[in-house]
Order: sequence, then structure tokens, then C-alpha cells
Amino acid sequence: MNINPKHLTYLKSKTYTIAIIDGLILVGLSLVANFYAGRFATFSAGNSVNDIVLSNIPVYDVHNIFIYGPIVMWAVLLVYCINKPHQLPFILKSIALFILIRSAFVSLTHIGPFPDRLIIGLNSANWMKLFTFGGDLFFSAHTGLPFLLCLIFWKERVLGILFLATSIFFGIIVLMGHLHYSIDVLSAFFITYTIYDLAKFLFRNDFAMFELK
Repeated sequence: MNINPKHLTYLKSKTYTIAIIDGLILVGLSLVANFYAGRFATFSAGNSVNDIVLSNIPVYDVHNIFIYGPIVMWAVLLVYCINKPHQLPFILKSIALFILIRSAFVSLTHIGPFPDRLIIGLNSANWMKLFTFGGDLFFSAHTGLPFLLCLIFWKERVLGILFLATSIFFGIIVLMGHLHYSIDVLSAFFITYTIYDLAKFLFRNDFAMFELK
């Protein structure tokens, strides 16, 4: 099997290897934080509230799109990163930062799920219970994560627009299933923009590597 010389250069780089390991560790820690924050918020959930959108639309069965749509998105990202491995450290750390910050928001916000909603998990694979819990509402990861990728890849215009469309699409999907309140979806765009700027500041060296041609 032939290895791209550029890939070989990164594989031999100690700096790159450390950056990848750091990114994977951060992602792992963020997922642990997400698990406990989601469990805590679900256990502590209070009353539901009215919502101008959810109160005026029926519940749609978007179960498969909610579960498998993100898997397709991550597969597209993985294929892209195989061709541009130098961008992977910044992507990993940005995603980890997003999940960590969202975990903090989830821990602080205990509004109960909308009463008339699609129940996720009953017919899903057990692994889904590691990522979604029912009370982890604010803010929407289905909306925020693709928007984060949109911001990261905005200079790759086609890819940036694709992730922007994905973010808007998933935002509509979670509202159709009454899986998030409107504020969860709308706020995700504003909070994610701040997370992206924070990632560029905290991970300056990785961002500089990301910008390389």
C-alpha cells in the first residue's frame, strides 16, 4: 500500500503525534463529562415549559434521522480528515471543547423535556444511551456540532455550506420530534460561534497547523 508522502511526514512528527494524542484524550474526557452531566440533568429535570414552536406543531417520527444522521455526518468528516491529517488535531480539540462547554450548560439547566415528544432510546441500540438521556436539552448538540464544523471549514466553501445546511436540517429535525425546545436550537448557533473563537485562542498551534495548505 502506498502512503502519501505528506501523511508520512506527519506520522513521523513528534509534535503532530502529541497533538493527536492530546486531542483524543480531550475528546475522551469530554465524553465522560457529557455522560455524567446528561445523567445528572435528566435525574434533576423539573417541569416542562411552553414553546412557541413545539406547542403549535405535532410530533413527527424523526427517530432514524436523529440517530443515524449524525453518523453519516461523522463519516463524511472522517473521510475528509484522512486526506488532510494535519487538520485533525484542531478538529478534535474543538469538538472536545464544544462537548465540555455543553456539559457545563447541561449541568446548570434542568428544564424538563416537552411532554409531547418523540421518545428516543426504546428502539435504539444501547450505545445511544451513552450520548443522549432526555434531560440534556440546553443547548442542542445536533445543531451546534455541525455548525462548529461549518465554521471550521468555512474556507472550504462547499464543505462549509454542507455543514451549515446539516446544522439547519438537524435543528428542524429535533424540533419536529419535540426533542429540544426552540431556545435550545437557536442558542446553539450563538454559543457555538463563541466556542469556535475560544478554540482558536486556546489551540493556537493546532489552528496554525490546520491553516496549512
